[in-house]
Amino acid sequence: MHPSIAAMALLLQVAAAPPIHAQAAAAQSAGRTAASSLAPSEIVAAAPGSDWTPIAAADLLVMTLAPDSHHHARRVVIQLMPPPFSQGWVGNIRKLAAAHWWDGLSVNRVQDNYVAQWGDAGADDKAKARALPAGLAVVPEVEYSMPPGDLEPLVKSWIEHDTVGSALPKHLGVVNDVYAGFSTDWKGWPVGSDLARVWPVHCYGMVGVGRDLSPNTGSGAELYTVIGHAPRHLDRNIALVGRVIEGIEHLSSLSRGTEALGFYKTAAERTPIVSIRLGNAVADLPRYEYLSTESASFAKYADARANRRDAFFIRPAGGADICNIPVPVRRVKV
Repeated sequence: MHPSIAAMALLLQVAAAPPIHAQAAAAQSAGRTAASSLAPSEIVAAAPGSDWTPIAAADLLVMTLAPDSHHHARRVVIQLMPPPFSQGWVGNIRKLAAAHWWDGLSVNRVQDNYVAQWGDAGADDKAKARALPAGLAVVPEVEYSMPPGDLEPLVKSWIEHDTVGSALPKHLGVVNDVYAGFSTDWKGWPVGSDLARVWPVHCYGMVGVGRDLSPNTGSGAELYTVIGHAPRHLDRNIALVGRVIEGIEHLSSLSRGTEALGFYKTAAERTPIVSIRLGNAVADLPRYEYLSTESASFAKYADARANRRDAFFIRPAGGADICNIPVPVRRVKV
């Protein structure tokens, strides 16, 4: 059978499966009596050290913005996407950072409930554009998504048993995602899949590559981060290359641009970029780690995000959008 036909057949099987709202009803009936259950933040705080995965400094991008109006320093820390996703663009970003290419450029666009975008404000004018480093890759559109790899058997397990393997929170599945066959947190990142392909998704704080019209896919010189409601319609249309793990407030709180798409009208409105470096080139950078999405603690955390049972909540929701289950990241305790 052709792969796309097989995928469609599997998705139709899942669509016919009992909805997760049955779980919600059961959770709701127990909600009042389970009011003392732990909140997601408490589950994360109690997670043992063995459930946390270190993030290598070389996999971080550190953006230093000019101080704010109160002379407070502003640092944004971005974790770059790991293999197999978006590695052509990630390789370009590493070259751009090593060349100090972004130093002295700016945040040029802040669109309310959408994105903050930075790069070369003069890129469209050949006379003013900053020259790009040599050797940047031209990445094809097919790399917006990847083959499913070891995600495929987990999907089949969910379909066959109306449940999932231990690596996937049981409340996540096809019926929960209108933008993909199903979505989950996989190896520390939010992804969607139709079984034939798998791709990272546009949640709050995710970082993507600005581009021109297709077939242009962008080099990675122009980047943005999501600062509003998850724009999932961008999934598989733009490359995602990472996520902000610290300092998102320095981008989400910037003044909104008044021109079309949130671009700033004057250069004075833009926020200057002092520098962008790879983490292993920043001497005072803290160490970071994320809660492994394959851990028992993450399964409890994800379930609690979908079914709040702590004292404030009256009715557990019985499910959650993938972007409402952000992967916890913290500084390493010293």
